[in-house]
Amino acid sequence: MGSIRKDPRNPKRWQARFRSPDGKQKMRSFDRQGDAQVFLNSTEVEIRQGQWVDPNAGKIPYSDWHTEWWATTVNLRPSTRSRDDGYFHRYVIPTFGSRHIGSINQMDVRGWAAGLVARDLAPATVTKAYQLLAKSMVAAVDAGLLARTPCRNVDLPRIERQEMRFLTPLEVRSLSEAINPRYRALVLLGAYGGLRIGEMAGLKVGRVNPLKGTVEVAETLVEVAGHLVCNQPKTRAGRRVVGLPSFVMTALKEHMAAFCDNAPDSLLFTAPQGGPLRVPAFRRRVWQRAVNESGLAPLRLHDLRHTAISLWIYAGANIKEVAVRAGHTSVAFTLDRYGHLYGDSDLMLRNKLDAMADDAENQTIPQVHRLGGGPGGVTLS
Repeated sequence: MGSIRKDPRNPKRWQARFRSPDGKQKMRSFDRQGDAQVFLNSTEVEIRQGQWVDPNAGKIPYSDWHTEWWATTVNLRPSTRSRDDGYFHRYVIPTFGSRHIGSINQMDVRGWAAGLVARDLAPATVTKAYQLLAKSMVAAVDAGLLARTPCRNVDLPRIERQEMRFLTPLEVRSLSEAINPRYRALVLLGAYGGLRIGEMAGLKVGRVNPLKGTVEVAETLVEVAGHLVCNQPKTRAGRRVVGLPSFVMTALKEHMAAFCDNAPDSLLFTAPQGGPLRVPAFRRRVWQRAVNESGLAPLRLHDLRHTAISLWIYAGANIKEVAVRAGHTSVAFTLDRYGHLYGDSDLMLRNKLDAMADDAENQTIPQVHRLGGGPGGVTLS
């Protein structure tokens, strides 16, 4: 139990004394005895309920807390860690780095977020920076440094979904003929197989199965801070086997004959002078030139994947098939992104139902004879 007594340093003030959960003596002074008693009562309730947080625990600069917390954050892919590091050092630490975490309140966070918006940063950038700050503050709560996070009820800008581009088969052909012949098969694989560029950059010769007409997606190759990093797909669904049209498999076989040494562990697609495909350089030096020459600008590499999914849906694939082929973790995600493309399939379904009914109209209904004269009688046709 705590106690109330005169403050020995100032007899006009009252001192509330109590022991914290770790057994240390704590105290706080007040001008009035009643205020000291109210504080002591509420503090003892918080301690009993396991909700008490030492006010001095929050007197750690945010930059120090970020360093400590970030060092214990695991299960991040190198590309994700590098990206998030950039957000912290560009947008979070310049504002909050020198502040004690316990001094940062909800209005501080609201003002910071509004300031990012005022700088005309993309809504997705503002949202991501806020999410990272919020994660670090929730971790401070979990560590017993804060009673609650200041990242709550903060207005964020609305993220407008980026427009997806879907190529027609003729446009895919035009692009595949405009690009350096070394990457014709890459365009076809992306536009009909739906592989991401990192998945195609990491695809090995041994993952191509000409007999079955499939490729196995098991590795990705990405460039992080100038270094190439080979990873497994992010999710279990991302590791998958994708069936390909015969003409795409033919293009892959021609590509392997012309540009690969056919060792199973060799990369299928390499840089023009050999070695791993560095996507940023490929985008600048090869992709953009082909896009311009084929008259398809603006076009992103990821639009090949959007094109593949749209073609699968147009060809009649159901939503589950699309999700599995694309490596999505859930059908719900696939519906959210591509559900609007099923409008045409609904029309095709209705046309088929009309055709079935029309066919029935042109048929003769068989004669039915009943024996026994009642609903329970035997029917003969």
